[in-house]
Amino acid sequence: MSASQPSSGESVSFFRHLFGVLREPLNWLLAAVPVAAWLHHSHAADLYVFLASAVAIIPLAGLMGRATENLSETMGAGIGGLMNATFGNAAELIIAMAALRKGPEMYPLVHASLTGSIIGNILLVLGLSLFAGGLKYKTLKFNPTAAGMGSTLLALSVIGMLVPTLFYYGIVFDKHVAETDRTSVGLISTEIAVVLFVTYILSLIFSLITHQHIFAGPEEDLPTSGDHHAPEWNRTASMGVLLVATGFVAWMSEILVASVEPACDDLGMSRAFVGVIVVAIIGNAAEHSTAVLMALKNKIDLSVNIAVGSSLQIALFVTPVLVFASMFMNPGEPLDLHFRPMEIMALILAIGVLALVCHDGESHWLEGIMLLAVYIILGVAFFHLPQETTPAGAEPNQTGETATAQ
Repeated sequence: MSASQPSSGESVSFFRHLFGVLREPLNWLLAAVPVAAWLHHSHAADLYVFLASAVAIIPLAGLMGRATENLSETMGAGIGGLMNATFGNAAELIIAMAALRKGPEMYPLVHASLTGSIIGNILLVLGLSLFAGGLKYKTLKFNPTAAGMGSTLLALSVIGMLVPTLFYYGIVFDKHVAETDRTSVGLISTEIAVVLFVTYILSLIFSLITHQHIFAGPEEDLPTSGDHHAPEWNRTASMGVLLVATGFVAWMSEILVASVEPACDDLGMSRAFVGVIVVAIIGNAAEHSTAVLMALKNKIDLSVNIAVGSSLQIALFVTPVLVFASMFMNPGEPLDLHFRPMEIMALILAIGVLALVCHDGESHWLEGIMLLAVYIILGVAFFHLPQETTPAGAEPNQTGETATAQ
């Protein structure tokens, strides 16, 4: 029947869905797109440019996620799951790519945004979901096996970030180390990125093909009545929205990255805080709302999958891809996996709390508060983190820290 449907009907359907999208309150924020463009090209204050572009990315990221979900429903479970895994954090990837294009001086922002995306999904997204769902339902049940495997994979990713950091500080404090040995941090990071990426591919095969039954939530195990819910948008409309939204996110990301450092100075915030908290919340805003809405419907498995799955995508997919991309963008000084000690500590604490919350497959609103409390504590620490400075005669490394003379 779809083959005989006239193309004019598809066009009418596309515009009907488009107008439906524009009527939703969240998408009214799309008005910030032309505002950010006008402020940028009129050389307005960087703070206003940063705020406008940040607001503009939020609904655009939501449209990308929504289009991906609809597109995946028309392509079967296997390909659909792969598409969700690939494009689930496209906004964060695009923002980080825009920062990479600015050169190695933006690597601290990239590291901070990666850290913020991981801990934001684990602590903020899941914390809000458990709190909101727990207020409505006394006990929240989810699949402990899937959550446990996610926690283990996240621990693996933190090991991949911890080893280059430990290696860096080991050679920095060694008075007899050669300068060439310090470049080994980048080589080690690239090799670890390959390991993380391969692990991510294998985890997809495990969860989508060989052991798909393990990841079925309670609502998926219930017998169905045979009703099939058609996707909200057809394949043409979904692909069109995805491409247009991706283009606008890339444009707004370039504007945001160009204005982020002057905006940090105007706001009196450290670049670490802006990267870990502000930029991460901007990229994950759409996922926040979806996870909370699912929890309010007692679909807590979906909320956990969104939070843990998105963190895994950042740690095992986005991070290696950025390392590989930097080898072409900045061949002389590619991105490494040497993070600030505070960032590594935040990741370890977040994953540890996640393992404690998810080990029994049950939760309630107080555990949501606990996750949010840890997020706020870490946010306070990053807010008061001293701004990076470079004394005269010192060479900054890729994380914005300064190598002091021995």
